Amino acid sequence: MIRVATIGTSMITGRFAEAVHACPGIELECVLSRDAGRARDYAAAVGARRWGTSLEAAVADDGIDAFYIASPNTLHHEQALLALAGGKHVLVEKPATTLSADTADLVREARGRGVVLLEAIRSLYDPGFRTVRDLLPRLGRIRRVSFRFHQRSARYDRVLAGEKVNVFDPAMGGGALLDLGVYCVQPLVALFGEPRTVHALAVPVTGGADGAGAALLGYDGFVADLSYSKITRTESPSSIEGEDGTLTIDHLDDPRSLELLTGDGARASHAVVKGGADKLANIGDALSHFVAAVAGTVDVTADQDRTMAAARVLDRIRAAATPRMT
Repeated sequence: MIRVATIGTSMITGRFAEAVHACPGIELECVLSRDAGRARDYAAAVGARRWGTSLEAAVADDGIDAFYIASPNTLHHEQALLALAGGKHVLVEKPATTLSADTADLVREARGRGVVLLEAIRSLYDPGFRTVRDLLPRLGRIRRVSFRFHQRSARYDRVLAGEKVNVFDPAMGGGALLDLGVYCVQPLVALFGEPRTVHALAVPVTGGADGAGAALLGYDGFVADLSYSKITRTESPSSIEGEDGTLTIDHLDDPRSLELLTGDGARASHAVVKGGADKLANIGDALSHFVAAVAGTVDVTADQDRTMAAARVLDRIRAAATPRMT
């Protein structure tokens, strides 16, 4: 039984806690927060056995085997590195870190210590993504990929009112690329590897974060365009276009319905069957993968390689877009 401690008290941590309670092989041991009152109240709310305020003490605690890190993005590297160095397994929310060099640093530490490090990019463990992989050969030679994720943040109105909000604060690793664009980059890299060329633009908001952005990535024989936004919303699907067919994906982060259009005009719909509670489905899939990795029945080397490759692409997009954000 894996005894896990959580870092961070946001909504995603609450959903993670629900997934833990529904997943065999893991239990919610401890909640960590710098604020003792918040830690105590949150532990009671999510059903943790205990709470604490010190990461260092938790890392030294033999009663804790693993950490789930869902703190602000810029804290991931330091917190994960401390846990890994202490011989603990780590499941870290996306993005694993804000810089590819820091992500590679965590992977080296995990491999050197013989512990599991996994980025919780939940959509890649969803059965919908497996269906995408299965259908890909039917598209023929790939010529165009269009991935998008636009979701207007509930916190954006606070930004418009002049407040500083972590998810829109560059100092905290906030912004559309690292929060939502990662859901475009990760499947692209998982399916097709790293691009040859990267061009990008960003839409800045008050405080300097990217509220929205777009990237054009060149591969041998095809082009991919990525679009992401925390200040607008769209229901437009994502798609992969080949010479023999086009695959349309309804929601890139949580696929529910896929449609295959072949060259002869035939259409075939593929509903994605998810296990567990609907709202926990792909969080539970990522968690189950982590539990299996800790148990030694799954090798996460390929996952870590993809995480590092995606981090390098995120670096390139940010570097390409930054001069246009001033």
